[in-house]
Amino acid sequence: MAEIYTEKNQRKVVLDTETTGKCEDGTPGDHRIIEIGCVEMLGRKLTGRKLQLYINPDRPVDEEAYKVHKISDEFLATQPRFHEVFQEFYDFIAGAELIIHNARFDVGFIDNEFRLNNNNIKVDNICSVTDTLDIARKKYPGQR
Repeated sequence: MAEIYTEKNQRKVVLDTETTGKCEDGTPGDHRIIEIGCVEMLGRKLTGRKLQLYINPDRPVDEEAYKVHKISDEFLATQPRFHEVFQEFYDFIAGAELIIHNARFDVGFIDNEFRLNNNNIKVDNICSVTDTLDIARKKYPGQR
């Protein structure tokens, strides 16, 4: 018998990305994802499944971004490109509820990678997204 997913046992994936930088308006512009980290939860418990991908962006990391994540151009030069890890990433997140802090940023970058790799997909078409930054702003208005 197929399992019925409820709020209590829906598959969730907590996701974060690191990038080469960002434009002034927070959009990707010509910046790229260099790391994706995901952990899976089911029934509010970690399942032990996780995915960590480093990605060669084919462009240098901005100095300010490097100061945040310390991921070097030299290290990234040895990593696969996004199209090489696309299927593994897609299979991990498809159908899950993504839990992301500042989801607009991460989802914007992921959608941009999909577009650049000729995948006519958007995150919102394959997952639901919960933004913990939105939740925090509602719970604690005016705080940073």
